[in-house]
Amino acid sequence: MATRAEVESFLQQLLAPERFKDYGPNGLQVEGRGEIRKVVSGVTASLALINAAIEAQADMILVHHGLFWRGQDGRLIGWLKARVERLMVAGVNLFAYHLPLDAHPLFGNNARLGAELGLEADGRFGDQELGFIGPAGGVSSVQALQAIVQQRLRREPVLAAGDGRPLRRIAWCTGGAQGYFEAAIAAGADAFLTGEISEPQAHLASETGVAFLACGHHATERYGAPAVAAHLATSLGLTHEFIDIDNPA
Repeated sequence: MATRAEVESFLQQLLAPERFKDYGPNGLQVEGRGEIRKVVSGVTASLALINAAIEAQADMILVHHGLFWRGQDGRLIGWLKARVERLMVAGVNLFAYHLPLDAHPLFGNNARLGAELGLEADGRFGDQELGFIGPAGGVSSVQALQAIVQQRLRREPVLAAGDGRPLRRIAWCTGGAQGYFEAAIAAGADAFLTGEISEPQAHLASETGVAFLACGHHATERYGAPAVAAHLATSLGLTHEFIDIDNPA
């Protein structure tokens, strides 16, 4: 067992959210009971995850996508009221970490996605150095990379194949990081992986020759929250369960 204050202090030290300019608040978003025995991790604080965590008798939920974002209507009505009310009635704490969870060099989304795909970063790029880049290793072609992504992430990526060059350097940034493509190209990547693709990236891939793979926002961000939660549980003597609420996006 640990207190909520001990958990908050541990996560603050581990993820250092004060280092990031983010799109919403990082840390404790909904305050629940003061003593924590079980943590459930997940990608997004959806009502489905909240209900599943309560059924699993969690005292806290740790997610990547929390409830509050810059520019949203902050009134507790509709879907937001339903989620907050469910948490507060059940006394379950909600912790959310966005960019800090992407960036952590060992437990973050980018680090864990790289490990899942057999990639190891030796550099960073992009805004706040969130993008990872490293050698392609034994992945010699974009077709081989596409097959690895499909096997490991269990979904077929959208591919803009570039010019088919041999892969020497692969860059990646989880989630909605399609805007990092130009920075990845400038960093020397032969292929770039992220969660989503927008209209301009297909043209950039064709014109620069660098391959672009959109592997799914949710699919690329399944790994950071459970890695952090498992480390938290081991360190503070808690139990942990990862609940994956699938999302086609």
